[in-house]
Amino acid sequence: MKKIFRYASIVMLGATLFGCATSAITGRKYLKLVDSQTINEQATLAYKEFLSDPSTKVITGTTQATAVKRVGNNIAAATQRYLQQIGRADQFNFNWEFNLIQNDELNAWCMPGGKVAVYTGILRVTQTDGGLATVMGHEIAHALEEHSVAQVSNQLALQLGAQVLGAASQMSNNKSIAVFNSLYGIGGQIGMLKFSRNDELAADKAGLIIMAMAGYDPNEAIKFWERMAASKSGASTAEWLSTHPSDARRIAQLQAMLPEAMKYYKK
Repeated sequence: MKKIFRYASIVMLGATLFGCATSAITGRKYLKLVDSQTINEQATLAYKEFLSDPSTKVITGTTQATAVKRVGNNIAAATQRYLQQIGRADQFNFNWEFNLIQNDELNAWCMPGGKVAVYTGILRVTQTDGGLATVMGHEIAHALEEHSVAQVSNQLALQLGAQVLGAASQMSNNKSIAVFNSLYGIGGQIGMLKFSRNDELAADKAGLIIMAMAGYDPNEAIKFWERMAASKSGASTAEWLSTHPSDARRIAQLQAMLPEAMKYYKK
């Protein structure tokens, strides 16, 4: 068993040396052994599959649907300006899409490449554009921080073993796509990728900054999570929340992050 752990450590060390990247918002280091465009293209196919599934009902033309697109486009424009300022706009060739889905779950997600779905159920809690920006900022942050790319890379590193030392030239699109599909549970309804607690914390921080850059008061995130905590009485926990910290802890963490996020906020 010790040999296995030692071997895995060597593999991961080699992978890190050959494929370390830095996230755009929080500056976290992560493993990157796959081309972002490959993952984004597969996500686009998966998103189309989700939207065309007979069980998926896309809401259009309503006030709520308009709000989802308005807030989403505001966040997308703000993040694009930010990426241009830091010289990384070419790295994120996102083709943004924002859709409201008829579903009572308290849920929302963003796939790699900027493919966003917001469920009608969570609008009971968002209530305002600021609340909606909190949710969408958090989910978009996962894509901008490339948490999916990191997870695919981590899985590939473990699968490839010693070959990972030549990761830059050994990566196969077919293999990385297969790992992506496995993580997302492609087929029928899209499976939600469960991020680590560290990824969730990073998405909270980046999400606050993103919503602030888009002109939404980061203090609205605190109000949203207070409403979320109140809404859970007697209700089951959505999968979207399963790997997140408790509401009390999350609110405390967000409050600690507010001063930095407010530097980006302009009314």
